[in-house]
Amino acid sequence: MNNFENKKILLIICGGISAYKSLEIIRLLKKRGASVKTILTKSAKEFVTPLSVTSLSQEKVYDDLFSHENEAEMDHISLSRWSDLILVAPTTANTISKLSTGSSDDLASTVILASNKEIFLAPAMNVRMWEHPSTKDNLNKLKNFKYNIIGPDIGDMACGEYGEGKMTEPVEIINHINNYLKNLKNNENLKALVTAGPTHEYIDPVRFISNKSSGKQGYELAKSLKKNGFETTLISGPTNLKPIPGVKQININSADEMFNATLENLPVDVAILSAAVSDYRIKNIEKNKIKKKENMNLNLEKNIDILNHISKHNSLRPKLVIGFAAETNDISKNSKKKLLEKNCDWIIANDVSDNSIGFNSDFNEVSIFYKNMMNEKIPKMKKSLLAEEIVKRVISQLN
Repeated sequence: MNNFENKKILLIICGGISAYKSLEIIRLLKKRGASVKTILTKSAKEFVTPLSVTSLSQEKVYDDLFSHENEAEMDHISLSRWSDLILVAPTTANTISKLSTGSSDDLASTVILASNKEIFLAPAMNVRMWEHPSTKDNLNKLKNFKYNIIGPDIGDMACGEYGEGKMTEPVEIINHINNYLKNLKNNENLKALVTAGPTHEYIDPVRFISNKSSGKQGYELAKSLKKNGFETTLISGPTNLKPIPGVKQININSADEMFNATLENLPVDVAILSAAVSDYRIKNIEKNKIKKKENMNLNLEKNIDILNHISKHNSLRPKLVIGFAAETNDISKNSKKKLLEKNCDWIIANDVSDNSIGFNSDFNEVSIFYKNMMNEKIPKMKKSLLAEEIVKRVISQLN
């Protein structure tokens, strides 16, 4: 199925022998109904000419950072905002190095740095360059920055060597991006709800019971769901995190408020309940500040278990209910028990006794316990990347 109709693609062509394949990419995109604008780096013009590119794209070719003809347009901003996505093909080792450091010394790198769109990189280089540790380190940085890497392939190279580093064939690059666009289109009809952060259970007007949750993982999940086309609602306890553009956010304080907000925003297709909800609340909240005493006893009562309630009420139950388990010991045993007792579809568990992947860390390492599939462990990575991995699995299951 063709998903390129009326899409705006910005193609950046870098200097490498594979640059000639970019002409085929343009032809395939145009055949599928896309509009294509191109940027040629200085070295790319040694391999393909602006005339051949513009003949295929039917658009002006951009190459200078400061264009006297279009000075008022600020090409690095206007091109980024014009496009639906950016494809860099071929992506040379030099370009990978520049992007990994945030360098912006030409129009191509400046557009990429200024972009708020999905960026796809199709690497192409000699096998030794591809296998060099610096290239691997730079690629890991780019993955952390959420660039999408396509290839490279293994095969014969123009230099006469054989190995990994050959640019993925144009038709495969087009198919890869087409699948991405297909998922976006499919997911536009799906609704997601995410809970994140801690709750505050007040003792008096100035004191409360809470926990160390930062909300980072939940916010990254909401961001990833939105990026993948879901209509996303985020119900957030008190955090220091910024709102996510395009995500409906509801701010709450207590577990009771989170419960009510969750019910009010059903039905949805997937509910990811990642918030660290307080298990207990104060039975009688004091209206005035409690004066200091030698001893103070608190009378607590249980909060409603949001995950348990959502999972067991079939009239509004989402197709996929995912709970989180912050554990300090017996992670597997406790998570399997929680999965069974609460009737949810997945439990995502992590060890919060490890400060490197704890509440306030930017990293996480989790195990996913499924109701009807084999459990799996996802190794330590940034919470943003982990969110992408989880959302990939959500999309796969919903489809």
